[in-house]
Amino acid sequence: MPLAPLFRPIDVAPAYQKVADAIEREIVNGRIKPGDPIGTEHDLVRQFGVNRSTIREGIRVLEEGGLISRDSSRRLHACLPRYSKLASRLSRALVLHEVTFRELYEASMTLEVASIEGAVERATEENLAELDDNLLRSEAVVGAPAMLAECDAEFHVLVAKASQNRVLQLAREPAAQLFYPTTEMIVTGVAEGGPRLVAAHRYLIDAIRGRDREAGVLWTRRHLQDWRRGFEKIASLDRSVEHMYMEHAQAARRR
Repeated sequence: MPLAPLFRPIDVAPAYQKVADAIEREIVNGRIKPGDPIGTEHDLVRQFGVNRSTIREGIRVLEEGGLISRDSSRRLHACLPRYSKLASRLSRALVLHEVTFRELYEASMTLEVASIEGAVERATEENLAELDDNLLRSEAVVGAPAMLAECDAEFHVLVAKASQNRVLQLAREPAAQLFYPTTEMIVTGVAEGGPRLVAAHRYLIDAIRGRDREAGVLWTRRHLQDWRRGFEKIASLDRSVEHMYMEHAQAARRR
């Protein structure tokens, strides 16, 4: 009777994947920073000792994952996920300064409370219709983390819009660009995260429609505290949000 095997077959990664993994490790551990040049394809061919087609395939993998971008001269630069998509210089500055969730949470508590106070006082019927539409779309995608995170980010933009205060809208925008990655991570990793998020949005819309400032502030604080508790279950409050999101995205790609 044959003995049960002691060892599993060795999974030999192709050369291009080893190139991609080597560059990715340097970005993840912070030795290569967002915006740092990585070199030309010729440089990488020389450093890794492989042919150009291998380097190109490795670069393609990293570009698809948002870890590398090319400038107008086609030179390669390191990125973090979403870094090249952030809407403003201030948003990019938050990423480069490796803003933590704790910092994001503390700032959001001030800005989002101010937004709901203004919305309760000045929201129009058009604003409420936009919020109602967002809620319906959120309910429809509650089981899809990325889509729900997009709806959540839009919801808070709409609340700020309903405040009719353009300074407040612009002031919160840079930090709000980091809402999406944190929400996606929470909804992916915490089973009750999605339903609780949608329920909080429903209470906030009710408060705005009812011109109930006290309820609006109460549910905004509860919503943000819930956001923090959800994040604590899956990640550290004191590490860079984008670094943690990058690790989350890596793990998702490998599942």
